[in-house]
Amino acid sequence: MDLREYTRQYAVQDNRLAALTYFGTFAMYFTSLALAIAFVDRWYVMIPAGVVFAFSAVRLYVLQHDCGHHSLFETRRQNEWAGHGLSPFTFAPFEVMKQNHNLHHAGIGNLEHRETGEIHTMTVREWNKADWKARLFYRLYRNPFILVPAGALFTYFIRYRWPKNTVRFGVRGVLLHNLSIIVFLGLLYLIAGTTGILVWLVFSLLGGMLGVFLVYLQHNFEDTYWDRRPDLDPQLAALQGSSALDFGWWFDNAVACITLHDIHHFNARIPSYRLRACHYNLPPEFTPRRIKFPEAVAALNLKLWDEDAKRLVPFPGKDQSGNLAHSS
Repeated sequence: MDLREYTRQYAVQDNRLAALTYFGTFAMYFTSLALAIAFVDRWYVMIPAGVVFAFSAVRLYVLQHDCGHHSLFETRRQNEWAGHGLSPFTFAPFEVMKQNHNLHHAGIGNLEHRETGEIHTMTVREWNKADWKARLFYRLYRNPFILVPAGALFTYFIRYRWPKNTVRFGVRGVLLHNLSIIVFLGLLYLIAGTTGILVWLVFSLLGGMLGVFLVYLQHNFEDTYWDRRPDLDPQLAALQGSSALDFGWWFDNAVACITLHDIHHFNARIPSYRLRACHYNLPPEFTPRRIKFPEAVAALNLKLWDEDAKRLVPFPGKDQSGNLAHSS
């Protein structure tokens, strides 16, 4: 069976489903934020509402990602307008992030273009050649207790104010995007004061941490795929090099199916509201290995790409030398 032909039947946009997804997520975002602020003195309301808000923020980010691929709504213009409309709430300037993400898709699995990925991965050979300062920095960078919270804080609140390639893809758009954030937070302050800003900030950071965790898992698991040209296989890079997370139906829908990243990389035109059906109806010969939550957490311990063993491995122990091919 031709997998590309199979996925095309799901790469069909429907404005009714798109609008329900888009405006429904916005409704959940603002309702949960309002509840968390209104009941800030009642933790048993504030915390669940805040968690729903955090997941809603992740959903908005994923929908903006869909708009960048022109896969959410039926026309290019609709997707562009919708993507820009999401920017103040995702903290991601649409045009520059769209172009950067397209570079990521073009460089998937390519060891010679790791700069297009969201999270940097060193190879074992690079680790062995690195001096102590480079190793220390990389150890800190890949520590999940630093990567997830500090990564979320830095990426969404600092780095995205001026993302990489801003000069190349649109200074004006980034400046207008930052202005729109100021307007949004200014309105929030006028309506809910300092309390509203603090509640928004805490649970936005929670959403950012969830986003970083999911972004990490998209390409960082034991039997992912990396290679160099001319041996690089784009189909393997898309399907084997991207994860399929099995955290259940509720979680998939809570994050707009960004968990099913393998099929997305194979055919980016499939909208998030059709991705689960496409993935779980795959013919048996194409059914991927799905990663459950315990393995996903364990994957945080994998740090280096072993080009000989062709798998992601942990840091070497003190008694280990260069070759990690047999390390666990």
